Amino acid sequence: MSKQLPQITAELQEFIEAQKIFFVGTAAQDGRVNVSPKGHDTLRVLGSNKLVWLNLTGSGNETAAHLLKNHRMTIMFCAFEGKPLILRLYGHAKIYHERDAEFQKHISLFEENVGSRQIIELDVDLVQTSCGYSIPFMDFKEERGQLNAWSIKQGKEKINSYWEEKNTKSIDGFETNILDN
Repeated sequence: MSKQLPQITAELQEFIEAQKIFFVGTAAQDGRVNVSPKGHDTLRVLGSNKLVWLNLTGSGNETAAHLLKNHRMTIMFCAFEGKPLILRLYGHAKIYHERDAEFQKHISLFEENVGSRQIIELDVDLVQTSCGYSIPFMDFKEERGQLNAWSIKQGKEKINSYWEEKNTKSIDGFETNILDN
């Protein structure tokens, strides 16, 4: 039922680019495992073993904290329409902030967003597909606009204050380095 591949095929890249949601899993050596749903048009496949995704401002910053402790990451996609499929991309990730040259290199791949927090780059070392027979059919209605509207209303200065209040530490107390210079 499942297949393991050394890289993202053209067919799988097409599948990835059609998805409206993906899930990111990370964990430090200690503490909680985090799985975060990600939406909007925030992921780009750069090659058969590399992708980047734009991490928007959120209520927590677990992914950033975990990546500073442990670079392992899994990204999962599920087919909610069409042919059933679950796709997992395993690899090691790096996190880039606005102050980093790599962030500046990749930010033009995405639509401008005041809430842009980090760019995560994943080097994929294993691709796994599985059947997805148990995943329900669900119809995409539309993107939620609340996060983008909130970010625009806040503006960059208030978002930085929000980061200071809500995004500098994980729920386990790990640093995120979001405000380091």
